[in-house]
Amino acid sequence: MKHFDAAEIDNLLTFGNLVQTLKEAFKGEWTTPNRIHLTMSESPEKYLLLMPSWTGPAPAQYAGIKIVTSHPGNADLHNLPSIHGLYYLINGETGQPVATMDGTRMTVWRTAAASALASTYLSREDSSVLTMVGTGALAPFMIRAHMAVRPITEVHLWNHNIRKAHLLAEELAAEGLPVTAHPDLVTAVGKSDIVSAATLSMTPLVFGKWLKPGTHVDAVGAFTPTRRETDDELITTAKVYCDTRWGATHEGGDLAMPIADGIITADHIQGDLHDLCRGTVSGRTNDQDITFFKSVGTALEDLAAAIAIHESTLQA
Repeated sequence: MKHFDAAEIDNLLTFGNLVQTLKEAFKGEWTTPNRIHLTMSESPEKYLLLMPSWTGPAPAQYAGIKIVTSHPGNADLHNLPSIHGLYYLINGETGQPVATMDGTRMTVWRTAAASALASTYLSREDSSVLTMVGTGALAPFMIRAHMAVRPITEVHLWNHNIRKAHLLAEELAAEGLPVTAHPDLVTAVGKSDIVSAATLSMTPLVFGKWLKPGTHVDAVGAFTPTRRETDDELITTAKVYCDTRWGATHEGGDLAMPIADGIITADHIQGDLHDLCRGTVSGRTNDQDITFFKSVGTALEDLAAAIAIHESTLQA
């Protein structure tokens, strides 16, 4: 049984192909049960996450499950990342194992690709200025993914710790990406066509009053009900979309909080990626609307990425 490590995944995937792969998966009739979230200690942040999915319609050609652990104290106590993951790909007909994969690396690829897929429906086609909020593991992938689907020529990188923003900006600029650190988030957001946030913030970072008409906001951090990256004004004024309705309204504070507070209802959500990819709802209809996409991730994305990785070696 083959194991794909991070380097092999990076070598086999491209955002152009992965965005299209996810689009076809969301059009399909795959089965994706709600993820199983198990708390491993008295800390709600220390958990074991199980994310199964299988292709359809029956009989399933592939099935798979991602296993994720979160131990927030790892950095201070053990000098280790807080998130670890493994993906297990299965032959849907026989149940035999096909491959294992670095689940952490696969997650950043598929998360960024899902946002890029949403952007093809929700951002303006001429979007050229991107602000990236956060400098974690996802940030370089989010930048590359958005650049794969829109003509981005300028990227502003912001972080609470401006030193981290400078270091990552220098690293990405050395690779030829048009990234510079920006010390003022208000100014950066105000002149951006796309704003992407990937943080663990407990309170809003991106405010609706900062946005110019036609901006698309992409929020992929704050993946628990008690965290959020955007304020109520942004949510109430934007046309809101998400990756999956259940996940975004139950697990992401950007929508779960205003719903719980009665600011909006679930009906405020215009559609999810299933709706957009199948054409049952429209995305952006003019250049003035502010659009918002909330992503918390779904096992369908993991399975689609795993199949793409596995089958790319069969075609070689």
